[in-house]
Amino acid sequence: MSTGKDQTGVVFNIQHFSVHDGPGIRTIVFLKGCPLRCRWCCNPESQDPRPEVTFDPKKCIGTAECGLCLQCPQGAVTADETGITGINRELCDNCGECAAKCPSRALEMIGSRMSVKEVLEAVEKDFCFYSRSGGGLTLSGGEPFFQGEFAVELLKNAKFNGMDTAVETCGHVPWEVLEKALPYVNAMMFDIKCIDPAKHEDLTGVSNRLILDNFARICRHFPRLSKTVRTPIIPGLNDDPEDIRKIVDFIRPFSGLKFELLPYHRFGEPKYTFLGKTYPLPGVSAPEEARMQRLRNIADNRG
Repeated sequence: MSTGKDQTGVVFNIQHFSVHDGPGIRTIVFLKGCPLRCRWCCNPESQDPRPEVTFDPKKCIGTAECGLCLQCPQGAVTADETGITGINRELCDNCGECAAKCPSRALEMIGSRMSVKEVLEAVEKDFCFYSRSGGGLTLSGGEPFFQGEFAVELLKNAKFNGMDTAVETCGHVPWEVLEKALPYVNAMMFDIKCIDPAKHEDLTGVSNRLILDNFARICRHFPRLSKTVRTPIIPGLNDDPEDIRKIVDFIRPFSGLKFELLPYHRFGEPKYTFLGKTYPLPGVSAPEEARMQRLRNIADNRG
């Protein structure tokens, strides 16, 4: 008979020894799938819930030396005049046969199906660091609650095994999933990108009404949960002082919160090319520290 530890989901990375996403030393489990399409997303490989093929042409050794990927059953892998291969994304079904044959790892599969038991076995290898630092497991994504049942079982079993647990969420998920998951969570990092629903939809592809409603319900139903509100600052999109004032005014009535402003970065830009996608924010640079400090001061002065 199936048990909670048999539940499976699609994981695209397990990052060890992080110190930024929750207290102490953390192991971050990244789950695939997200309902948002933020223009600045630094993990585009997290958006699709399915495993998918990435291609780095700099690693390709060419058809003169290899060419094994050209045996693609869908005919999705082709070669140019130099012998360097490429992927026709309209034909590719992400079966992974080309990546399995690629000796240089120019072609790789991002995401694999794992059970709760397999994930916890990987996380528990770091258990000695958790006990010394107060760390534990952090679920991230994508949106970890996009795979709701899997996320709940991971958190439940982690808590049963004595782990500190944290989640990073955009909040655009059914309340029923949050209600099941949060009793097993010690700390939550909740993204609020802007308050205006129309502007939020323009930036992310979805309205923020569900997000803000969920945040208010979380604060009412889980008052003891450690909560940090995070706002990524994207130059020209949500870095106006009024954007920050509105967010602070929204969260101020709720007690016991932390508020962080995170500067935009372009570290994820090459991943778009590997996935055959176009980076949505060409030419946008990280905000200047003076700008970030001004926005932090506005938040502090707003209370």
